[in-house]
Amino acid sequence: AVDDISFSIPKGQIVGLLGPNGAGKTTTMRMITGFLEMSCGSIKIEGTEISCDTVLAKSKIGYMAESAPMYSDMIVEDYLKYLCQIYNKNPKEKILELCELCSLKEAMHKNIGDLSRGYKQRVGLAHALINDPEILILDEPINGLDPEGIVEMRKLLKRLNEEQGITILISSHILGELSKLASRYGVINDGRLVEEFTNKE
Repeated sequence: AVDDISFSIPKGQIVGLLGPNGAGKTTTMRMITGFLEMSCGSIKIEGTEISCDTVLAKSKIGYMAESAPMYSDMIVEDYLKYLCQIYNKNPKEKILELCELCSLKEAMHKNIGDLSRGYKQRVGLAHALINDPEILILDEPINGLDPEGIVEMRKLLKRLNEEQGITILISSHILGELSKLASRYGVINDGRLVEEFTNKE
């Protein structure tokens, strides 16, 4: 699925992976996050080899899959409380922070299954942020959003990057959206990294 892809992401940057469906973007992200085991090669998170210290490497990462798995019959606030228990976070402080950060105030007392695609993505992003990651890895976060939702997601990601210094790796098959977010992006096709660009190019 992936053939000799090699790249690095400087701390504090937003970097994109661009390519058609089936190009290898999701596989690459799953290997970076430790969800898939590599058959060869290495992945380092701030110098830590994932295969050598999986727990330490994963503790630095927040990951949102394209179809983020969530309990659709849970109220958003209860879902976030549940996550706080898993990650040993203070629910009062963390939920208030995430509610503000991800603009979830209007959705806090609704069932996740009743939310629009845009709000579900915000809940998924809150999940990815709950462990205070230094790196966010987002697989097609704007896929399926309406124009207003795309603008809101773009603003939110820029805010996370600029105000909190979070490094972001984002995948998309839409060049126009990546160019508005990423300072640099690589083009993946047939499992290979075929080209890299800076936003100025």
